[in-house]
Amino acid sequence: MASLASGVTSLAYGAQQLGMLVPATLTQRAVRLLERGDAPAPGKERLRALHGRLRELFERDLANVEAGLYPRKLLFSVPVSAYARSLPHLLAELPRVVRRRRAEGWRELPDAADPDRYPPYFRRTFHWQTDGYLSRRSAKLYDVGVEFLFAGTADVMRRQVIPPITRHLSASAAPAPRRLLDVACGTGRTLAQIGAAHPDLKLYGLDLSPFYLQEARAALEAIPDVSLVAENAEAMPFADGLFDVVTSVYLFHELPRNARRRVLREMARVLKPGGLLVIEDSAQYAEASEIAFFLDRFPEDFHEPFYRDYLKDDLRLPIEQAGLVVTDVVPTFVAKVVVAQKPA
Repeated sequence: MASLASGVTSLAYGAQQLGMLVPATLTQRAVRLLERGDAPAPGKERLRALHGRLRELFERDLANVEAGLYPRKLLFSVPVSAYARSLPHLLAELPRVVRRRRAEGWRELPDAADPDRYPPYFRRTFHWQTDGYLSRRSAKLYDVGVEFLFAGTADVMRRQVIPPITRHLSASAAPAPRRLLDVACGTGRTLAQIGAAHPDLKLYGLDLSPFYLQEARAALEAIPDVSLVAENAEAMPFADGLFDVVTSVYLFHELPRNARRRVLREMARVLKPGGLLVIEDSAQYAEASEIAFFLDRFPEDFHEPFYRDYLKDDLRLPIEQAGLVVTDVVPTFVAKVVVAQKPA
């Protein structure tokens, strides 16, 4: 019976991912045609490498459930109805995105958001999206936009931070309450999945955008023990050694090099001795040279001014310079998960 259930789950999962992959791919092609004409297609070998990493991600996702590393319900946790309601608004934004990209309008931020409150690297329209990260409208469209950008794999990639957390908590004898901090938690998608896998954790989220935290509060309403704070990760308002686990997803490629190092030092500071750091972010040249053609397109297609430096700076080095020990690096489609521990 277990084998049958597993087979049914695999079929349903495959149908779900295909249902997101096809429309997302078609939409991306339409946008690229609208923006710059028919760009040359990558060769077969390059596409084979990219598709191979995608297949490995899906296989690992199913295997993690079978191994008990996170619950089966996460495989089908995509809020399809909410994304369907948001999709027309996302499509209506595309002409503005195309215009902004052509005009290089990366300074187009709403005055009502008081942009001067934020560091210079944050005051820009990342991804050419309207308002950057400084409006509720942007926050409401972010998740569906990211799912379309990554062809329905954004949540799949996000939850790959959970297996090392599960293993760490199982091996740890730390007393309750055990605390987890998600840095740059955004709209709360990663925290929601971690909370579903580990309801006994006391969860904290930190983000520089109060507008995205408004969305996170709504998304995490069902989780009773979660605290969210709008602060800069370069100077976290937490005591030394407070957290058993610190996570971060898709933050470091958007930071200048010096800010990356400051954030990592803060992460190390707030971790307990023996605590776990799990970072997921874009793949880098160090371990993903076979998809460099895909990574190289990001700075061209989106406003990612610090991304080229990030691609060259293997995350392992600044993590180790912050005093942590890297224990694993896991390829995750176009991303990677880096696992590190603070010496006891």
